[in-house]
Amino acid sequence: MNFDEIIRLIGGFGKFQKILYVWICLPQIFLAFHMLVSVFTGAVPPHLCRSSWPTAGAPASSDFNISHLSVLEGRPELSCTVPFNHSGAVALGDGHPAGRCQGGWEYGTETFQSTTVTEWDLVCDRANLNIMGSSIYMLGLLVGAVLFGSLADKYGRRIIILVNLAIQAVFGVGAAFAPNFYVYVALRFMVGTSVSGVIMNAFVLGTEWTGSKQRMLAGIITDYSFGVGYISLAGVAYLIRDWRKLQLAISAPGFLFIFYIWVLPKSARWLMANDKKEEAWELIQKAAQMNGKPLTKDLEMCQVYEIKEKTEVKKNHSFIDLVRTPKMRKQSLIVFYLWFANVLVYYGLSLNISDFGMNIYLTQMIFGLVEMPARTIILFTLNRSRKFSQITFLAVGGTACLLTIFVPSELSVIKTVLAMIGKFGITASLSIIYVYSAEVFPTVIRQSGIGMGSMCARLGGVLAPMIYLLRTISPQAPMVLCGLCPLLGSALTLLLPETANKPLPDTIEDVEGSNLRFDNSTFRPLFLVSQLCSNYLQQAGFKDLGLRYAVCTNGSVSPNGTVATSGA
Repeated sequence: MNFDEIIRLIGGFGKFQKILYVWICLPQIFLAFHMLVSVFTGAVPPHLCRSSWPTAGAPASSDFNISHLSVLEGRPELSCTVPFNHSGAVALGDGHPAGRCQGGWEYGTETFQSTTVTEWDLVCDRANLNIMGSSIYMLGLLVGAVLFGSLADKYGRRIIILVNLAIQAVFGVGAAFAPNFYVYVALRFMVGTSVSGVIMNAFVLGTEWTGSKQRMLAGIITDYSFGVGYISLAGVAYLIRDWRKLQLAISAPGFLFIFYIWVLPKSARWLMANDKKEEAWELIQKAAQMNGKPLTKDLEMCQVYEIKEKTEVKKNHSFIDLVRTPKMRKQSLIVFYLWFANVLVYYGLSLNISDFGMNIYLTQMIFGLVEMPARTIILFTLNRSRKFSQITFLAVGGTACLLTIFVPSELSVIKTVLAMIGKFGITASLSIIYVYSAEVFPTVIRQSGIGMGSMCARLGGVLAPMIYLLRTISPQAPMVLCGLCPLLGSALTLLLPETANKPLPDTIEDVEGSNLRFDNSTFRPLFLVSQLCSNYLQQAGFKDLGLRYAVCTNGSVSPNGTVATSGA
C-alpha cells in the first residue's frame, strides 16, 4: 500500500489537515507583507531640490521649497536641478541654465512621513539604487528557492520552515534599524531567502498531507491567505506612514510563530521516503485519530522495494532530459517562459501601483481584492480545460495592460481599472501554471521541470522592478512590455497539449508519443509500448536515454526479443 492510499484511508482533508492548513496559512499573510511592503517603504514622494543659495535677500527656507512642490506636476526635471542664477525657486524652468542639485531635497509629507527614499535621498542620480534594492530582494527569493529546496529534501520540510520563520523575524526587524541603505538591502535579501523557503516548503508540507482530490482546493486556500495579506497591507501602511515603524510592524509578529515548534507536524511522506517508518507511522496514527478514522497496527505501508525503485528511476534522469528530445524540449521551453512572463508581469504591476495616478493605498487594496475572484474562477475553468484557461487569462491580462497606454494620464480611474483587469488575468494565469506545468512534465522529470520553472519565475521577479527603467525610453514602455509578454505566452500555449481529465505522462516516451508497430509479416504489434520498450532496453544494458528513445522510436522488436532499428 502506498502513501496516497494511506491518506485516502485516514481522510484526505479531515480535521488534521484543516488544522495543518491553519498553521500553513497564517505565515502567508506576513509573507505577503514582506513581498509587497516596498511599495510603501520605497515610495518616491514629490521632491524639490533644496537650493544651496538663499533666495533673493532672504535666508533659505525649507517651507518655501515645500510650498512649491506643486510645480513638479508634469515637470519631473525640476526635482533634480537647481538654477545657476541663484534667484530661487521662482526661476526654475524659466529657460535659465541649471545644474545638478547639491544641497539635498525637500520631500512632500502629505502621503508618507518617511520612506527609504527620503531618508537616503534615492532620487535623481541615485534613483536606480531604489530599483536595484527591490531586485536584490527578489534575488533572495531565487537563492532561497534553490538553497532551502535542497535542504528540505535532506532535512525535512518542518525544520526548514521553522528556521526560515526565525530568519524572517530576525532579519526583518533588523531591517527596521538599518543604519544605511546597503545594510538595509542586505537584510532584505536575507528576508527574501526566508520568504521563499517558507512559501515553498509550506506548500509541499500541505500537499504531502492532503489527498489528491483535495489538493487544488487546498492550494487555493493558501492563495487566499496571501490575498488577505495583500489587502491588509494597504490598511497597515495607511495607519503607519513611517517606513521604519512599518517594517517593524510587519516583522516583529514573526516571533510569535515560535509556538510552531510544538504544533507544526513533520511530513509523514518525507519520513517514509527517508526510511523513518516508525516515526511516520506515529504521525499517521495521530492524523487518523483526529480525522475519526483510526487504523490498525498491521496496516501495510510503502515497501522498501518501492522506495528504492523510485530512487533508481530518479537517478536515471536529469535536467538535461527536459531538453534532450524534440517534443519535451518544446514543451519545457514554453512552460519555462510562461513561468517567467507570469511572475514578471505580476510583480511588475504589483510593485509599481503608484504609476496609475490614484491614491496608492486604495490602489493597493483594489489590487489585493482582485486576487480573490481571480483565484476562485479557476476552480470552475480548470476542470474543463487547462490549455484554454491559460490562453484566455494570459490574453485578458496582456490586452488590458496594452490598453492602458492609450488612456491619458488625466483619466487615472480608467487606467487603474484596466490595470486591475490586467492583474486579474495575470493572477489567474499564475495560479493555473502551477497545475498545468505539473501535468505537462512526465513523472520521471516532473520535479526537475517544476524546479526549473520556479527558477525562471524568480528570474522574472528579479527583473520586474527593473522594467520601469524603460521609462527613460518611453513612459509607456513598461506597460507595453507587461502587455506583450502575456500575449506571446498566450500564443505559445497553443503549442502545449491539453492535460485536463487525461492520465499524467510517466515517461519521456509518453510525451514523445513513440510507437512500436508490428504488422502480420514483420511481427509489429499496433499499440503503444514506449514505456515497456524503454524498460526492456534499460534492463538489457542500454543506459543512455537518447539511444533508448531512438531505438524505441525507429526500431522494432522481433518475436525472439532482439532489437532492430528500421532503416539502419
